Amino acid sequence: MKMKLLKVSILATMVAISSNVLAEESTSKAPGSGPNPFSDCGIGAALFPTVSWAAVTSNVIWDIGTTGLTSATASPETCSGKNIAAALFINDTYENLAEETAKGEGEHLTTLLNIFECGNNKQAVISTLRSDMGESLSSSAYDAKSHTEKASSYYDMAKSASRECSA
Repeated sequence: MKMKLLKVSILATMVAISSNVLAEESTSKAPGSGPNPFSDCGIGAALFPTVSWAAVTSNVIWDIGTTGLTSATASPETCSGKNIAAALFINDTYENLAEETAKGEGEHLTTLLNIFECGNNKQAVISTLRSDMGESLSSSAYDAKSHTEKASSYYDMAKSASRECSA
């Protein structure tokens, strides 16, 4: 478990560093041009945010580039590495995150806030996330949801709450 957290922390650091690189690259693109679905989006971009050839190779091997193409087409704003890293982390550690969110603290929750580059207002983000999670858990439909649906819902809550990071 500690090794998994270490790997995700390393990934979060790589994402933070690569966000600056990707931001610089995106400002040099022609107006109206979107992200490259094979190198800037999908699972490949999350795993290899600064190595384009590796991102492309990973996307093609993983699912023939479907996630990259879908994210670039339907929601190009999700093509940044931190959103993908957060989604993967939440899916892999949902049970821990749900428990730690209820407590208001924990290693997984801290790692998630670091992935979202949440240096400020962490307590406000946690408070919002706890409130949203409480509403989700009290829903009669919660128990019928699959793991993926629960993780996806948590991702939406965390992404929304993380807007308070820079407030």
